[in-house]
Formats: sequence, C-alpha cells, structure tokens
Amino acid sequence: MNKISVTLLFLITSVFAFAQLNDTTGVFKKRVLDNAEVDFLSSYYNQNGSHAAVSGGIGTEKLSDFATNIVVATPLNDDDVLTFDVGLSAYTSASSSNVNPFVGGSSSYTSTSGASGHQTTTTTTVPGTPPYGTPWQASSGASAKGTLYALNANYVHSSNDRNFIWNADLSLSSEFNYSSFGLGGGLTKLYNDKNTEISLKSNIYLDNWKIIYPTELKEYNIYGNDFQLYSYFSGVAILDQNGNTTTAYLPSTFKPWTSTVRNSYSVSLSLSQIVTKKTQFSIFMDVLQQQGMLSTPYQRVYFADTQHFYIGKALYIPMYQSTANVGVYQLADDIERMPHSRLKLPIGLRWNYYINENIALRTYYRYYWDDWGITSQTASVELPVKISGRFTVYPMYRYYIQTAARYFAPYEVHLSTEQYYTSDYDLSAFNAKQYGFGVNYTDIFANGRFLGMGIKNIDFRFNHYVRSDGLSANIGTLGFHFTTD
Repeated sequence: MNKISVTLLFLITSVFAFAQLNDTTGVFKKRVLDNAEVDFLSSYYNQNGSHAAVSGGIGTEKLSDFATNIVVATPLNDDDVLTFDVGLSAYTSASSSNVNPFVGGSSSYTSTSGASGHQTTTTTTVPGTPPYGTPWQASSGASAKGTLYALNANYVHSSNDRNFIWNADLSLSSEFNYSSFGLGGGLTKLYNDKNTEISLKSNIYLDNWKIIYPTELKEYNIYGNDFQLYSYFSGVAILDQNGNTTTAYLPSTFKPWTSTVRNSYSVSLSLSQIVTKKTQFSIFMDVLQQQGMLSTPYQRVYFADTQHFYIGKALYIPMYQSTANVGVYQLADDIERMPHSRLKLPIGLRWNYYINENIALRTYYRYYWDDWGITSQTASVELPVKISGRFTVYPMYRYYIQTAARYFAPYEVHLSTEQYYTSDYDLSAFNAKQYGFGVNYTDIFANGRFLGMGIKNIDFRFNHYVRSDGLSANIGTLGFHFTTD
C-alpha cells in the first residue's frame, strides 16, 4: 500500500507540474494569480479650517467624506490578470455649499380663477426674511453635498519568465460638476534575478467641467448689467461697506469661461533595487503636463482696489472676517483665474531597511517643482513592528512643506489689474504634519472565512493631519483582502 500511495502521489504531482510547464520552452511557470482576489476598502475623512476658497480665502472649511472601493482581480490564465476597481465617495462640504450662500428671501405662487375660457392667472409674491448668508456657516445650497463615482479597469500580462510585464488601464469618474476619462499603460522589466526592476508608465486624462459660478456672478452672466432688476436679486437690498443700500455693484471684471476642458498627461519612470537581504530602495520621477481650464470656476476672489458689496444684515459688516458674523455675505469681484497650462516635476526616493525579523524601517522622500512657482518637500517614516505571527503594528509620521504659487494672495489682497489670481490656501505657503498608526492582520493561508471567501489580510490606519494655516483633519481607513477558492 505504501508503494501504491507513493506512486499515486508521484503521478498526481507530475500531472500538476506538467500543467504548469510552458509548451514552447518547457520552463516551469507559476500562475501570476492562482485565484480571484477581492479587496474591500473604506475610509472616512473630516476636516475643519478657516480659509475657504469658495469664500475668497476666509470662512469655514468643514468637510466630511466617506469613500468605499471594491477591487476584484481575476486571473484569465497563467499570465493575464484583469482587475476592476469600483469606487463611491459621498461628501458634505460647508465650503462648497456657499456657492449659493443666501438663505431667506421672498417666495411666489401662481393661482388660476374663473370659468373655462375666462380664466385669469395671478402671481402673488409673499415677503419673507431678506436674503442673508455668512462664510462661517454652511448654507443649504445644492453643492453642499455630492457623490463621486469611479471605475477603473486594468489588464496585466506577464511573460513566461515573469521578467517582463505590460499593463493597460481605463478609468471613468463623475460627480455633479466634473467628469473624467483616462487611458494609460506601462512596461516593467526585471533584471538580475528579479533584484532590479525598471518601470515606465504613461497616462492621459480627458476631463470636463460643468460650469458652476457663484450665485451673484451666475445672475450677472445671464442678465448683464440689469441683473439686479430681473434676477434672483430683484428687490433685494445690496449694501456698501458702510451698510447703505446701493445699486453700484457691477462685477465687470468677470468674464465667463468659453472652454470647459482640462487635459492631463503624465509619464513616470521608476527604478527599484534589492541591495542586500535587509535593504531595498527605489527612485522615481514623473513629468506631468496639464492644459485647459485649470481654475475652479466657483471660487471667489476679492480685490483690494475696488469697492466692497454685501447682502444681508449691515450690523455684521464690521465683523465680516470673524466667526461672529452670522448674517452678511460679500459679493464676489471675480472668480479664480489661473494659467491654461501647468508643468509638474516630482522626484522621489523610497528606502526600506529590515532591522530584524520583527522590525522594519520604511522611509520616503519627494521633491516637487512646478511652473506656477510651487516647490515642496515631503518626508515620511513608518516603523512596522511584528507583535505576533499574524499581527503587525506600525506608527507613522509625515512632514510636508511648500512655497506659494506666484498667483496666490489672501482675502482682499489681489488687485483687479492682475492677470491671474487665487485665494485658495492649497496654493499658499504652508507646512503640515501628519502622524498616526496602523494595525495589520495577515493570514497567508486564509483560514478565516467570510461570505465563502478566505480572509488573507485586514488593515486599519488612523492619521491626524494639521497644517500651519489652521486646517486640521482626521483620516481613518479600513481594508479587507479576500481570496476565493
């Protein structure tokens, strides 16, 4: 019986090995992916700050976002893997809600009376609370919340010896005011017994804006110089800096956008090298070119050399830049205007060192330059510590610093004679710190089960982010990695 068992085992093993041989080379070939794998990823993000770009550089930046992604990787054969990534992100934003910051105002209704053929229609206006707003509170505007939908498909082919890999991908995304279509591909070559890896990737994104202007500029764009008579603002008092009613508000600097296209092109080159059993590093460089509408059309700008106008309650004008302002909103002089092209050049380095079988050191550094005048540096460190065969914890820290774009200035500092201007603090000079921790559970044999799938990995991370301009945020992520039988 022992001889029969050994013989059967030999035959079964031989058949399995033969099935894995390449027919033309006779070289043993392991499947790139044995079974379909599924990743379920979710994250929650919330932030607060006082420099809302929608309100010209002041006001609440409260925002929360919940995102979920499902990634399914399916082996098509020994060499090819097809992956689909479906994402959904739902957010609420106090800042973007103030695209239309005004609440209150009159309402009207239409009634019909009289016999058939002799009916009369009457429109009745019902006075209400005069319109008002504030950059320090969210309004009930349609842009207060939204949902981003995204789909990415990626096809990867590996050569028989697994030393050459190529991939192609397609992406689609859409939200209430923006849509994107992307194409990309890449080549990877491994040398030196797979200790050296060189990758070249390229992507094209063809994006389109749905133009949304701040309410006052939208009405001006529709009705022209008479917008105060026939538009949303008909019968609404506009106030000057002293709180007096005026008809002088005329945002003549504003010109509507004639193109809504934004195209992005990128090429990435990276080199990874295993130096020793304990040391690994990689370097990378990207070249990114953007063209088209690179401004955000609903972000207001206020000039220092023009009069200022408001809607709301005059008593709050002197405290406009304070959170005590709960009743007046300043009308825009114009929207953000930026050049139609932008060149970005980041270059970076990763260096990992395995201190011992339980502790590793992961480091990252990136230098960034663009032709808008921004330079930045990013450095981060992560220290995974294995506390058991399946559990790893890792504290992490990240530091970031950047210079300001040459087109940035704070609230009411820009001049109307400038060609380009923004008060978006993402383009200002600042430094930021991010620190947190993670917990990782790994079971390479996937003994745990969920919905008929094996659980290979669970990963949780939490980070706190704080910026020198007062913005702070919390980010939590949770990921599950499953494998099918």
